[in-house]
Amino acid sequence: MQPSPSERDRYNGLTRVEPTLPSSAYWDVEAYQRDLDAIWYRSWLVVCRETDLAQPLAFRTFRIGTQEIVVLRDETGALRAFHNTCRHRGSQLCRESEGRLKARLITCPYHAWSYSLRGDLVRVPSKSLPEGFDKADHPLYRVALSVWRGFVFVNLAEDAAGTAETSFDPASGNLANWPLETLVTGHVLRTVMNCNWKIFWENFNECLHCPGVHKDLSRLVPIYGRGLMERHDDPEWARHADNDAPEFSGGLRAGAETWSRDGRVHGPVFPDLTSPERAAGQTYATNLPSIFIVGHVDYVRTVRLVPLGPEQTELTAEWLFSRGARRSNGGRR
Repeated sequence: MQPSPSERDRYNGLTRVEPTLPSSAYWDVEAYQRDLDAIWYRSWLVVCRETDLAQPLAFRTFRIGTQEIVVLRDETGALRAFHNTCRHRGSQLCRESEGRLKARLITCPYHAWSYSLRGDLVRVPSKSLPEGFDKADHPLYRVALSVWRGFVFVNLAEDAAGTAETSFDPASGNLANWPLETLVTGHVLRTVMNCNWKIFWENFNECLHCPGVHKDLSRLVPIYGRGLMERHDDPEWARHADNDAPEFSGGLRAGAETWSRDGRVHGPVFPDLTSPERAAGQTYATNLPSIFIVGHVDYVRTVRLVPLGPEQTELTAEWLFSRGARRSNGGRR
């Protein structure tokens, strides 16, 4: 039975040849700058988790393109974000990538202008100031900040719209039953990929490479072995699916419980997951251009991107577990 035209519109797979982007979109400096201006400087970008800034006066710096941001927790416990630049001569304020401020002030190391943790200019060491100079006119440049489920996002646009939550892909899976806010980090992997950031997302959005590149994963998730991520990736699924068993519809192979080498869980299973969520094996939530999050039954995996240039992208993958998880099989249940 062939899908109707309206059903066909819901498929991800192409039904006709479409031209790709020109090659310059992946290496040209001007094209990269356009990406920064139109996408990265105007989108909600994940920078860290709330637990990374657990204590008052904790800070982290984050660079995207030519812009450097400092995110901090002020003395009242509120999270704030600013451009990491002094209003006097543009000196870098916080020089370390992370740490804890020594006082309830941000003091420029160049000319010692000092700002409150709310960004207000409160101290200028010069004894003589120009007539009409008002400290209230020279606060730090603020950056929009939004917290979603324990993840901290910023948006560099002056007219930033919406929130981190509203910027998730509408087709993203619902991670409401995963305790994202309370999870702890088990492992972090950072690497620099020698490719344009769009290459990563293009690869992420299809599984044509899965049978040849991800052989173990394709055995764990059988539909991946067909070069598909979901049934609707193939407009002709009804004709091509010679075996329409549940495991070929996107779930794990029979007997598998999670993404692990043996398919078994090796730590506490999240207690609030529904039977369909457990059976699915993986639930994806995507917030382009900077992160995707995958919920498994016993851990959560996040992958964050930062473009470093036209042909380089930093990738940070993090594995998050419940506080009761153990590395040994003795913690399995």
